[in-house]
Amino acid sequence: MDGEVTLAVAEGVAVLTLDRPAKHNAITNAMAVRLADHARAINADDAIRAVLLCGAGERAFCAGMDLRAIEAFPTAWDFRHRPDYPGAVRGIRKPVVAAVKGWALGGGFELALAADIRIAGRSARIGFPEVTRGWVGGGGASQLLPRVAGLGQAMRLLLTGEQVDAEEALRLRLVEQVVDDAALGETAMALCRRLAALPPVAVQAVKAAVRHSLEAPLSAGLAYENEMNVLCLAALREGKGA
Repeated sequence: MDGEVTLAVAEGVAVLTLDRPAKHNAITNAMAVRLADHARAINADDAIRAVLLCGAGERAFCAGMDLRAIEAFPTAWDFRHRPDYPGAVRGIRKPVVAAVKGWALGGGFELALAADIRIAGRSARIGFPEVTRGWVGGGGASQLLPRVAGLGQAMRLLLTGEQVDAEEALRLRLVEQVVDDAALGETAMALCRRLAALPPVAVQAVKAAVRHSLEAPLSAGLAYENEMNVLCLAALREGKGA
């Protein structure tokens, strides 16, 4: 089964579900393309104000890219142009909350890193096994993990492929909250509804400014923040900010 990525929208919240539970929601090339299509649709729909990213079933958020999908590329150079599924999530302008339970491995947790806020169920097991297979993850872990967990912990996780449980993930700042698995869906959805109720221009401006801070020097970041503030004020005066 190739699997699917479904999109459902209600009350201003888009729910993106990786739906291949029999294979731990491992991403196929078709799923990667579908995820990118949904990301573009979310950006284009003003009725969507927040996004919940989750995996179907009880065993996994996402086990990363299906190894058979990698083998489908004739050469390594063709693989360079594969669909960038974590990049698709990073490109969503609205706030994204990842609800992580069970396995979140390699590209699976790179998807979660692409979100803005991560909530984990107590069953979550997070790791980056790529090095044990002879390659480097290509979805952003080597760049984002040091920014989240610090250089030493990023090196430990990426160089060893060691897995961590939910409580250690919280200590390492890989996730922002840990809850019982039974409460994970509603906890994440409640946060999405709270975000969706806020002024959308301001919410998207905050996300843009914070993301900008990861790449820009302080002076440029401060200038960008000021411009975002002016944009929000202009939207409010035109009656478009709420």
